[in-house]
Amino acid sequence: MDYEHTKVLQLAAVGARVRALRMGAGLTVKDFAEQAALSSRFVNQLEAGAANISIGGLARVAAALGHSVSELIPPVSDDHSLPAEIWRLLSDRSAEDLQDLLQWLEQRKGRESGRTFIALIGLRGAGKSTVGPLLAKRLKTEFVELDKWVEEAAGMSLGEIFATHGEAYYRALQRESVLRLFDRSVGCVAVPGGSVVTDEETWELIKRRCFTIWLQATPEEFMRRMRRQGDTRPMQGRPSAMDELKALLARREPLYAESHLVIRTTHKSPRQVVMQIAKAAATRVSSKR
Repeated sequence: MDYEHTKVLQLAAVGARVRALRMGAGLTVKDFAEQAALSSRFVNQLEAGAANISIGGLARVAAALGHSVSELIPPVSDDHSLPAEIWRLLSDRSAEDLQDLLQWLEQRKGRESGRTFIALIGLRGAGKSTVGPLLAKRLKTEFVELDKWVEEAAGMSLGEIFATHGEAYYRALQRESVLRLFDRSVGCVAVPGGSVVTDEETWELIKRRCFTIWLQATPEEFMRRMRRQGDTRPMQGRPSAMDELKALLARREPLYAESHLVIRTTHKSPRQVVMQIAKAAATRVSSKR
């Protein structure tokens, strides 16, 4: 196969791939061009296989589509080699499928993946947002509050999301955020919303991918912590707030208890909790080797 013929086929393959991903993302040519810092005319040429885009330009295209550069460069149409066929099989797999494949390959090679995801579970006031950054710093990894990703995706606060679109919309965004986390991160300490355990699909995914840790405390401790943080919303003008909190905790406790590790945080400092988690995480990794 000569160079010019290969070039024509490759540009056509890249163009078709970009167009499919753009349309799958629901982006118009104009919107996509703005996000990728390209002209609409160039995007049309690119998708038609008539534009020889630079690596830098392709990187902007990948970022605008939410994919990696390697995902935008398919094998040419008449390449039926084993690597090419594998690329085609993997190109439309979900993040969950790819994670399963990664784990299988790592096990086949006789070593565990270096990917470590730790999820801190519990009600608001459990200490997740305090313990999380400290734990991430100790483990030299990233800290992610998934509700912030949800807010960024919706362009509004959690309160506005529930008031405007309802719980189902929040759950959908939360699930998308969890999938994006596993797709893009190499490991982190993550904090999902306290209600994540009531979404069976998302909770099962988190349990499969993460070392889940329930930060447990008494209802009285939850209230005290929220007061210390200046958050009086749960109690303000609601004398039954404590009873409601106890009822909520009673409903969720069986689900929280499905976590891999339960840590009673009452009367423990954040650093004591971090030390306990770090030790448990190290033991878990060692036991898998």
